[in-house]
Amino acid sequence: MLLRLAPSHVRFGSFEYFYYTQQHDQLKTLVDHVLELHYPHCREQPEPYLAMFREIVERNAELIAKWQAYGFCHGVMNTDNMSILGITFDFGPFAFLDDFEQNFICNHSDHEGRYSYSNQVPIGQWNLSALAQALTPFIEVDALREAIGLFLPLYQAHYLDLMRRRLGLTSVGDGDEALISRLLKLMQNSGVDYTLFFRRLGEQPAADAVRQLRDDFVDLRGFDVWADDYQTRSAQDNHDEAERQTRMNAVNPLYILRNYLAQNAIEAAEADDYEEVRRLHRVLCNPFTEQAGMQAYAQRPPDWGKHLEISCSS
Repeated sequence: MLLRLAPSHVRFGSFEYFYYTQQHDQLKTLVDHVLELHYPHCREQPEPYLAMFREIVERNAELIAKWQAYGFCHGVMNTDNMSILGITFDFGPFAFLDDFEQNFICNHSDHEGRYSYSNQVPIGQWNLSALAQALTPFIEVDALREAIGLFLPLYQAHYLDLMRRRLGLTSVGDGDEALISRLLKLMQNSGVDYTLFFRRLGEQPAADAVRQLRDDFVDLRGFDVWADDYQTRSAQDNHDEAERQTRMNAVNPLYILRNYLAQNAIEAAEADDYEEVRRLHRVLCNPFTEQAGMQAYAQRPPDWGKHLEISCSS
């Protein structure tokens, strides 16, 4: 038996249902329920409903920044799959990126790429606008628009902070956003494994790490320029290499739930062998710590396992 647990199963679409069926009394009951149960601190604000919506915007900005920073693809970001708590919720055809691909689609039913990896940020903002529409009976439209306007700046701040951490940077630099963008473009053009790149970058001193990673890139000159800039930027933080490596290994996982690993476990379970399910679970419980005998779970996927697309019923 598989149980899906969450602090709440209320989603954006729950509000839309009552709004579009013009059941505004029931809508208010739902708003008050969520306010009382999950956002009680907002009741102390002059406009409790607005304060709650602003926090929902903030939580979703931070959530989606984490998705993007770690290469998580939700797959079906409709409003019925967006939690009112700003948590990863009700995902079926999900995936973590293998090779970095901005336009990766993990849902085989998403023919136009509406929910591709690169579209998760604008779709997140669109979903918040849909929730805002459902709250117009209780909150002024201008106030809702102002709150939605917080989303992109908050997202960008969270995303840059996470990516700096993944690169081992502890300070803020004016060129950090460009440094990250250049790296992702190089990774995109060379099909570099998104997870393993960051992990390997932090397992050795910066100069040694970029030298070892260089062969993964097609544009060697472009990578060399980036590597020089990265080493210069990293040195500006004035931390020793051992501290840098420890810091990076604490935020860059060695193991992630790649879809081909899940598929292997599923096929074994269908043959009444649940040991692979248990082993995979044990590995993923400590994704940042190298585990003896588990090297096979920290490899690039085989060709058949790359970019698997699954469905909502998978």
